[in-house]
Amino acid sequence: LAIAAAEVGAIAERRVDRMLDPHRSEGLPPFLAEEPGVNSGMMVAQYTAAALVAENRRLAAPASVDSIPTSGMQEDHVSMGWGAGLKLRSVIDNLTSILAVELMVAARALDLRAPLQPSPATGAVRALVRKHIKGMGPDRVMAPELAAAVALVRSGEVIAAAEVAAGRLR
Repeated sequence: LAIAAAEVGAIAERRVDRMLDPHRSEGLPPFLAEEPGVNSGMMVAQYTAAALVAENRRLAAPASVDSIPTSGMQEDHVSMGWGAGLKLRSVIDNLTSILAVELMVAARALDLRAPLQPSPATGAVRALVRKHIKGMGPDRVMAPELAAAVALVRSGEVIAAAEVAAGRLR
């Protein structure tokens, strides 16, 4: 499960990279910055996501490879399930933060695509994000905004907003 969650995070970070790269984002400014070259935009948020992806890759190594004999050599192969569970919890926490970065970046990219309108579900999610997280401006510490985005992902509010607009997703 940790391997699958790590892959989901890696894919999300690659989508973030695509939105921030002006050569692949089809007209969006570098790093979605208000003043590219003066401000960093969402560049530092991507550093966070990339670092978490790298950490998840390390955590995704199977815990069973660390098995050692225990109980006076009576148990020669131990599942290491407890350690695997702890690692999975860390991977899920990191994945939540990666998805929160993607949520913030996607909302910013949509802001820059105006007057184009997203689908109703995507628009509802963007409205939810903007209710809790202001849009871009000059460079600033983004930790409070990332914490707010993590809370939105963790609480299920993002899915709920999309479902109000599009119907049940599960």
